[in-house]
Amino acid sequence: MNNFDLTGKIAIVTGGQRGIGLGIANKLAEAGADVVISGIVDDEGEHAASALRNRGLKASYVRMDVRSEDAILSTVGQIVAVHGRIDIAVANAAIYPNTPIAKISTDEWDAVLAVNLRGPFLLARACLPHFQKQRGGRVIFLSSITGPRVSSPGYSHYAATKAGILGFMRTAALEWAPWNITLNAVEPGNVLTEGVKEHQPQSFIDAQAAAVPLRRLGTPEDIAHAVHFLASDEASYITGQTIVIDGGQTIPEMATAILPGA
Repeated sequence: MNNFDLTGKIAIVTGGQRGIGLGIANKLAEAGADVVISGIVDDEGEHAASALRNRGLKASYVRMDVRSEDAILSTVGQIVAVHGRIDIAVANAAIYPNTPIAKISTDEWDAVLAVNLRGPFLLARACLPHFQKQRGGRVIFLSSITGPRVSSPGYSHYAATKAGILGFMRTAALEWAPWNITLNAVEPGNVLTEGVKEHQPQSFIDAQAAAVPLRRLGTPEDIAHAVHFLASDEASYITGQTIVIDGGQTIPEMATAILPGA
């Protein structure tokens, strides 16, 4: 038997059309899951699902705004209607505007919380009755080292949501354990996604990598491996926990600590 086999499992990955989400969708599909990619950028989502199907993997795209309870309930209902079940929910979609606290409007604050915190809550709760009926299910949240462990100027609302997810996760892990439902999270450090490559100069990327003990930024695949594990039967006794995937970034006591050369 293939370790971490997900054959026959039905998974949804929010924001799965690019970046970390796409890495997760790829990994779950490669493990045998039938993956539903959700997002609001239709051309990217359709392309991502098509690329997976062209490799002989099972994938589809559905437009879903994670801010909308109706949209999430409808999507989860459709998945169950088509596949008969839903097994894995990966709450990945997030936004991260950079704005100093003094300049954050209440609308911007609410917008970040709506996507990053309300969305994961709505997704998990929409899956709950189906998980209860099946006597099992997996929820994996994409948190971050920003908020739970460290932070950076301009990201107070993002940090608040990523810390908040963990508080919700631990409570839900207690409440939903009688139905064999597990909830866990991963906390990525700096990850080299398409967006970073498109919008940041190489000098910025090099400076970030130099601050990481492993001397490189993470990749979407690095994060996807951990999500795959948490979604698998091998993680059946793990709930309410987080895995930090940061190349050692949060280990040094000081941000200016001199790291040894290779």
